[in-house]
Amino acid sequence: MKSLYRVLSYLRPYKRLVVWTMFFAVLTTLLDLVPPWVIKEIIDLLVEKRGGDFVYWATAGLAVTYLGRNYSNYIRIMFNNILEQKVVYDIRSELYQAMQKLSLTYFENRSTGEIMSRVTEDVTNVERIFIDGVEQVITAMLTLVGIIIILFFLHWKLALVSLIPIPILFLGAIKYTHRAQDLYQINRERSAKLSSILQDTISGIRETLAFNRQRHEVQRFNDRSQSLCQGTLNVMRLWAMYSPAMMFLGSTGTLFILIYGIGLVRAEEITVGALVAFMGYLALFYNPINQLHSLNHMLQHALVSGNRVFEIIDAQPEVQEAPDAILPSTNVQGRIVYDRVSFSYAKGKEVVHSVSFSIEPGEHVALAGATGSGKSTLVKLLLRFYDANDGSIRLDGFPIRQLNLAYLREQIGLVSQDPFLFNGTVGENILYGNREATRDQLIEAAQAAHAHEFIERLGKGYDTLIGERGVKLSGGEKTRVAIARAFLKDPPILVLDEATASVDTATESKIKEALSKLTAYRTTLIIAHRLSTLEDVDRILVIQNGSLVEEGTHEGLINENSVYADLFRSQVRL
Repeated sequence: MKSLYRVLSYLRPYKRLVVWTMFFAVLTTLLDLVPPWVIKEIIDLLVEKRGGDFVYWATAGLAVTYLGRNYSNYIRIMFNNILEQKVVYDIRSELYQAMQKLSLTYFENRSTGEIMSRVTEDVTNVERIFIDGVEQVITAMLTLVGIIIILFFLHWKLALVSLIPIPILFLGAIKYTHRAQDLYQINRERSAKLSSILQDTISGIRETLAFNRQRHEVQRFNDRSQSLCQGTLNVMRLWAMYSPAMMFLGSTGTLFILIYGIGLVRAEEITVGALVAFMGYLALFYNPINQLHSLNHMLQHALVSGNRVFEIIDAQPEVQEAPDAILPSTNVQGRIVYDRVSFSYAKGKEVVHSVSFSIEPGEHVALAGATGSGKSTLVKLLLRFYDANDGSIRLDGFPIRQLNLAYLREQIGLVSQDPFLFNGTVGENILYGNREATRDQLIEAAQAAHAHEFIERLGKGYDTLIGERGVKLSGGEKTRVAIARAFLKDPPILVLDEATASVDTATESKIKEALSKLTAYRTTLIIAHRLSTLEDVDRILVIQNGSLVEEGTHEGLINENSVYADLFRSQVRL
């Protein structure tokens, strides 16, 4: 139930809205209690053949009551919807902000579809019950209290008879709650897996078509979908047994009242109008009880969703900013020092072993080595995507763990081999480097990256939509957009992940020229895949099995019996 209390805390900023919603909810409830009493008076007057024109005035009053009740309910619904959307917005916003603070490890250990289902489906489930539901519980309880008072006022013995089914209804609700919560937990997990399959399939549609695996994907999706359907049927089967059973038990109260009430009327202990009113109030009495059963059904669904939402909000990032983080007033000069750095993704399996080296401001240094040697990991540690297990990394003398995290990452620009572009326009993707840049600065960055020419040829120029992950652009075009983005960021340190790989010669020439401009006067760390591109770097660091085994210039290492020379010759032979 902690999730319920936490969601209710989101109501605090909207106290006035809550008060008005509850006011009209209470008013609607009170007006609901008036008609049976008025009908009682009318019937008694007619049976006793008295009252004259008062009967018509009472009927008119009944019409006014119905009108007032429905208008009050309309205002209640409007206020409640406004309150509901404000709270949902706050929960979604806090959830998304929490996600932005999480470490890379969190996302690597979970599927994108599973996380998406929490932001969309789970928040919606929380909203549906915890806002609508809380209000309905309060009004249902008020209705029950009001009706019980009226029933005892009409005839206390008859009122006691009407309460006979209540203990059984209460015990049934408890039993259902325990069973339903387990089933909903299983079902939410199956729903998340289905979302994961869907997201994965859409992202990999080109591979699916290329390998002609449509049937396989359909079968995979259908298997997960069938599992979700079966889980939903299990929940519905439980509800199908519980709901009618509770309604039947409630209706037995009506039978008891009718049998006992007929005897009371014949004995002239109550009037016909009183019995009719009693039956009317009894119908209102069991309605909120059944409503509470339905809300209990939705509550179990929402509690599971609430736990999944707050799991993300409460998750602590593995990489955390120091409480007294240093925020220098100027950009760094670009001196990088790795001091006996070790790191492992999984306990007991180090991928970087006590690596030490330094890079001077403005120096261009390449990391070379076989695939899986630890080159990319060293860069991720510099950006603090992860924290080293041992040793330290310093930037201009500051340990990076003591630097403000946002400041640290603002100092470093990244151009990768397969740059990620967002599903938006070309201009929006370049502006990701500097959201405050002007249109002229945007174009200037694109020109420096040799991207302006091809962008102008697109349908709407810089306002052209490029699709998910930039699918409408070629590999070389995406790389040049990424370079333009780095130009716009203008960082003192650059990390290049072999940006010229897998492009044609003409495009490679343009990218090299753009990178030459970009890296000028900046500290540059290059993750090297094609060693033939490293002839002009100042220094090459050779990484083997997570350790730094040698360093030097391209020419110097080639002329020695070195690991680098062996790697270079194997690439030349290929």
